[in-house]
Amino acid sequence: MSENGQGYVVAVVGAGMVGDRLVSELRRRGFPISELRVLARTARTAEVGGETFEVGVAEPEAFEGVDFAFFAGTEGEKGAAVQLSGAAIERGAVVIDNGSDFRLDDNVPLVVPEVNAGDLAGHNGLIANCNCSTITMLVPLAPLARKFGVEKVVVSTYQAVSGSGRDGVEALENGREGVYPKPIDRNAIPLIGGVGPDGYTSEETKMRLESRKILGLPDLEVYATAVRIPVHTGHAESVYVELGREVTKDEVLEIFSSAPGLVFSGDADGFPTPLEAAGEPGTYVGRVRVEGNRVSFWCVADNLLKGAATNAVQIAESLIEQALVTPKAKV
Repeated sequence: MSENGQGYVVAVVGAGMVGDRLVSELRRRGFPISELRVLARTARTAEVGGETFEVGVAEPEAFEGVDFAFFAGTEGEKGAAVQLSGAAIERGAVVIDNGSDFRLDDNVPLVVPEVNAGDLAGHNGLIANCNCSTITMLVPLAPLARKFGVEKVVVSTYQAVSGSGRDGVEALENGREGVYPKPIDRNAIPLIGGVGPDGYTSEETKMRLESRKILGLPDLEVYATAVRIPVHTGHAESVYVELGREVTKDEVLEIFSSAPGLVFSGDADGFPTPLEAAGEPGTYVGRVRVEGNRVSFWCVADNLLKGAATNAVQIAESLIEQALVTPKAKV
């Protein structure tokens, strides 16, 4: 699909829920695009992000001339980036992968732009987008850690069914079986992903390991319990943090009121909800409590936007701002 001839050639790989949001976010944020391609396993005409595209086949040749390739991998699945990111990079594209395959690779930056945009400088053509639940927690946690240090994090998540893609939405709306181990309607399921030998699920382990990598704290204690709830969109989290020193409530509220990407919803009696966050690109924090060096808070974000598409587009924007990517010369 041709644009105005100015800007970057962008490919979005995947026409599912995250791919849909990626196209919408590229448009909403005014990303400079000369050409936008949507690629998938099969060629077809499809509506993505409110626009009609002639979807191309995701194959190596489809990345010729591409500046940015967004891989809209569904959370937890082995995505197309495993097969195709190398071919895209060889053709000069910068790959931003929403899947989980490369997040813990030491050679791949794992980035939440409000937290560690500086890590982009060392990229080798591939950048990993963070897990949606980790992003939701780190946007408010990182400024606390930078200012006061952090020793321990205990988090319980309340995650929307759209984190499982269209299958999860159908399980809630139509009672589709086999998506979750127990019915999701009017229920809460404290099991997201497979259970490892330590008793933690893959989702809980991601939160621990990704937080350590992004914050640069390899020994940080992170204890997570990940729960799926019958909400369409928007992940919520209850977070308890032990900081490196005692703090006042005013100090914490000042940070939450000024941190980039964070919307402060109020003191102990103020709280955001998934319903309010759905469709919004920010991260919201409230229910703040402070005792000595211990801080508790509640945070919420749209898992398909800040938890996926918005964060990915922000990574591309940061690459441009840091002059790490320039448009290819068109012949």
